[in-house]
Amino acid sequence: MGNSSNDLLSSSLSFDSSTYLSTGGYELESNFEPSSLNRLSSNLERLILAAEYNDYSDAEIEADGISVGILRGLLATRSPFFHKLFQEKKPEVGPARDPAGKPKYLLSELVPGGNVGYEAFMVVLIYLYTGRLRGPPPEVATCIDEACPHESCVPIVDYHVQLMYACATFEIKELTSVVEHCLLNYVNKVRVEEIIPIVKVAIHSGSGALVSHCIQRIVRIDVDDVIIERTLPTNIVSRIKSLRSKSNYEEEHDSSQVKLLNYLNSKVIQRIYKALDSDDIQLVKLLLDEANLSLDAAYALHYAAAFCPPKVFDEVKSLGQADLNLRNSRGCTVLHIAVMRKDPSIVLRVLEGGGCVMDPTWDGRTALTIRRRLTRPKDFHEAVGPGKETNEYRLCVEVLEREMWGSPWGGSLPGPPPVVAADDLQMKLLLLENRVAMARSLFPAETRLAMHIAHADSTSEFGGLSEPTSCANLTEFDSNEMPRDEVNRLQQRLHALQKTVEAMLRFFPNCSEAVDKLLEDDTLGDLLLEEGSPEEQRTKRVRYMELKADLTKAFNKDMTENKRRASRRVPCPARRNSKG
Repeated sequence: MGNSSNDLLSSSLSFDSSTYLSTGGYELESNFEPSSLNRLSSNLERLILAAEYNDYSDAEIEADGISVGILRGLLATRSPFFHKLFQEKKPEVGPARDPAGKPKYLLSELVPGGNVGYEAFMVVLIYLYTGRLRGPPPEVATCIDEACPHESCVPIVDYHVQLMYACATFEIKELTSVVEHCLLNYVNKVRVEEIIPIVKVAIHSGSGALVSHCIQRIVRIDVDDVIIERTLPTNIVSRIKSLRSKSNYEEEHDSSQVKLLNYLNSKVIQRIYKALDSDDIQLVKLLLDEANLSLDAAYALHYAAAFCPPKVFDEVKSLGQADLNLRNSRGCTVLHIAVMRKDPSIVLRVLEGGGCVMDPTWDGRTALTIRRRLTRPKDFHEAVGPGKETNEYRLCVEVLEREMWGSPWGGSLPGPPPVVAADDLQMKLLLLENRVAMARSLFPAETRLAMHIAHADSTSEFGGLSEPTSCANLTEFDSNEMPRDEVNRLQQRLHALQKTVEAMLRFFPNCSEAVDKLLEDDTLGDLLLEEGSPEEQRTKRVRYMELKADLTKAFNKDMTENKRRASRRVPCPARRNSKG
């Protein structure tokens, strides 16, 4: 981690012996009072961190689902915000109470809109108790890219943004000043997309100097109007545009035909983006035709990857003749834009269409590098297990890694699927429905991704997949008496299920094997019944624990293989067709 910010924080908020030396009454050794203050700080810190002192707290604050015991009197003397908060006596609105009867406050309500995490809150709380400012916790203030110096990557900037929200809200002036100085330094180092959160916290904290510094940087690096209009308040956008118009007056008022055409096109493009926001694809097509613009000229896929739901992105891509590897004015392809979001399904859709995972930005970053530098160790290494949701940050990284290893997720669905005989259709559907349902219960996030790949959740033909009980309804029909349209719909559904199973096999092969084992086990149904002699029930429980252990072992094996493959470096795979 960069030393500059840490040194600044520690040096700005450390004890100064000359400030605290006694001025009368007793003759003390020169180091007596500083050492006493250090011991006092250490003892007060134990009130927060040591579990044995939890019972002494008289209230709680919940951060990220974790309750932290506090002493209201201590916080009230250190923070005007808490003094006012604890003075309020409104029984009809008062705070909730924990089982022990202590008042309980939610950090998300104390700092609305700030999204302050547990780690940042604890650093601020420890400072209020002890007068000492801890360094940034590496699990939330670094990224998982080992080549990153962590001096200005997204997690360290986001950590300081959280600190700023907390200390400004709690009215800790000296700490606010120090964190503000850190953010001023970051503004000159970070990229376009990372300045926006700094602007927002500067507005929240009333830091005019930080707001002005951010505006000057945005004007200087020429951030797209689309980004600032979607993310910043109107008054800030007006200031940015005013400064831009002053610095580029002659250029913007050039009456040449080229400049006029560019101006008219920009207006059309803005209307196209608004149509995308409204999910009005027909209007998008109409605007493109009227202005004789292509999807590439409007950077429509870039916009959809950045701001639109997966369904809208699919609809734009289906219009055809769009280059997924086209670079925008900042040198980013559609994949680069997609990985900046937390939605792995968007990344999958770009890769399916032929987005090249090895293409770098103009400053040399690949999609995987971008995603790694957005991901904190806490998120990537979050404990998961069968039946629990895998963190989306981790899924994004793993999707990109698997693509780089030369094991792509597969392209679009092939042409007409092979027709299954009507007599076999119901049985195959039931088998695959049960398999996918089991995979979804054990590995929910991964199965959703597999269904995205199979287009099982984005087309009307496969809509029945989203209903957990839909397979039971199949037994009510005789496939030989079904209308042809209904049979075709079920054929398409079967094809989507098959593609889902294939994608799961590529994504987590060991877990797919474990699901096979569970489905093939003859005693699985009996395991769910509380019948039989005590000895038989004991045998069932043992068998159940064996299967559970196999499943956990397979899951852990996949995790280990993913980590091992992540360290491998491979040559760039051959570029596939880049047309969406």
